[in-house]
Amino acid sequence: MNDVIVVASGKGGTGKSTVCVGLSVALVKQKKKVLLIDCDCGMRGLDLMLDVEEEILFDCSDAICGNCKPSDAVYKSKNLSGLFLMAAPFDTDNEISPSVFKQLVDGLKNDYDYVIIDSPAGIGSGFATAAAPATRALIVTNAEPTSVRGAIKIRNRLSRLEIDDIRLVINRFNREQFEQLDSFEDLDEIIDDIAVRLIALVPYDVRLSAIFQNGYAGLNWSPAVTVFDCLAKRIEGFDIPLAFRG
Repeated sequence: MNDVIVVASGKGGTGKSTVCVGLSVALVKQKKKVLLIDCDCGMRGLDLMLDVEEEILFDCSDAICGNCKPSDAVYKSKNLSGLFLMAAPFDTDNEISPSVFKQLVDGLKNDYDYVIIDSPAGIGSGFATAAAPATRALIVTNAEPTSVRGAIKIRNRLSRLEIDDIRLVINRFNREQFEQLDSFEDLDEIIDDIAVRLIALVPYDVRLSAIFQNGYAGLNWSPAVTVFDCLAKRIEGFDIPLAFRG
């Protein structure tokens, strides 16, 4: 299939990286081989979430600059066979151009069923680079006004980049907090404002963040596992209902 999916958000703090890892783990459970690429130059974190930070010698900028072969910058997840990571550079000066990054991903994607790219938040140059090789996109938002405004900007930019297969993930949803905030009449208003079809509603679960932040992706889990399993199946094209409806 060789799908390349960019996961983007208009503002930081939406849990975008958690969605990337959760989706990747769920796809691997479905016997898919997944390459997860951290494209957040200077702010990389996926190596910590997959517990491979001590192993990283080369990152995607090294592969592009010729410091190593592209395959040398790909690291296996310790906890889950079938999941691989290419880390972002620590140095923001090593930002990568869209055309060069696309060339890198095009050279790697045939070895995997899915390439999932964790884009930096916002619509700056890093986002343009992350989106360049993508054929599909997931926009991650929270159910609050500033996050929704950012999601609208991301949708507009993706459309200008001619990425038409775009789906929405509402993350960290808590019904009680949503009603207390009282910014939207219901979830349909958010979906209508962003004008992107909803593919997953992920409940707020602090245990999920704790699991990933401590590098245990694939070993321990939370009740949100069923949501990511459902998301992976919907990405695969299965016509199934949402696992969580809020």
